[in-house]
Amino acid sequence: MDQISDHSNIEREPLKPPAPRRRTWRTAAIAAMAALVALFAYLGFAPRKGDQAAALPSPLPVTVSQPLQREVDARVGFLGQFSAIDRVELRAQVGGILTELHFKDGQIVHKGDLLFVIDPRPYEIRLAQAQAALVTATARVALASNQLTRAQSLKRNEFATQETVDQRTNDQDASRAAVEDAKARVRDAELDLEYCRVRAPFTGRIGARQVSIGSLIAGSRAATSPTTLLTTLVSLDPLYLDFDMSESDFLTFSRERARVGGPLANKVAISLSDENRFAREGTLDFIDNALDRSSGTIHARAPCLTRICSWRPASSRGCGLRSPRRRRFISCRTPPSCSTSRSGWS
Repeated sequence: MDQISDHSNIEREPLKPPAPRRRTWRTAAIAAMAALVALFAYLGFAPRKGDQAAALPSPLPVTVSQPLQREVDARVGFLGQFSAIDRVELRAQVGGILTELHFKDGQIVHKGDLLFVIDPRPYEIRLAQAQAALVTATARVALASNQLTRAQSLKRNEFATQETVDQRTNDQDASRAAVEDAKARVRDAELDLEYCRVRAPFTGRIGARQVSIGSLIAGSRAATSPTTLLTTLVSLDPLYLDFDMSESDFLTFSRERARVGGPLANKVAISLSDENRFAREGTLDFIDNALDRSSGTIHARAPCLTRICSWRPASSRGCGLRSPRRRRFISCRTPPSCSTSRSGWS
């Protein structure tokens, strides 16, 4: 009751502000704790110097070599095909029954080898008839000559007229012409008989036969009627290497060949599909006279000696056309572990 009733004391005492020291101490404590937490975090997660040294990669060894300078030929590469210089379709020139075969499919045959035989009996009969006609014509020539001799004798004795002599002379000339016709028929019959035996026209590799023994063969010497295809034959040595050059490559090669000339300008290096180097050579002997408008290329050809019977016409091969200009090539060798190298033209 005394404290409540003493209003004078209450009004005289001023209100005291809260002590700031307590707040400052709390802020300092919080800051210290945060610093300690940051310190522990740094010490816990910071990498050690030994680990950093172990994490750094070791330097790779580098091999250094001197560049090589060599004189090489500039080549333009093309994809070519071998083709046979000689290729024929063997067809019968006379008709008849096929009676004999004298080769195996794919065999290498030589010029003059017997391949097919067509039944020759009908043509032997025709030859005998022609020979008989020749004998008859020869006998008529002898008769006409004797008659002319008698007519001339009678004319000299004036027992025959000039008309009779002229008639006997005409008979003699006609009989001589008949002899020549009979000889031609004999040669024609002999030719038909010869065509009954089909022989290889040149040395090469023969293809698959298209007929069998007993087949009826249709033949014609002038090809005025359909004929039977017997087989095909292609030559082997030498072969043509056919390839196409683009217009830009052709212009470059033409200018260099005109500028330099000589045998080197026409050399063609050849590499088979399973080879890594150009081990064979040919000589360029033909370039077409016009560009192909559809492809923008020009056809070229180089004959080459095969010496290997495994080469076949129409097989794909790589070829390089040498440029007459020789250039210096600088290359830098690198060890197998390195994946890059530098090269350039000098």
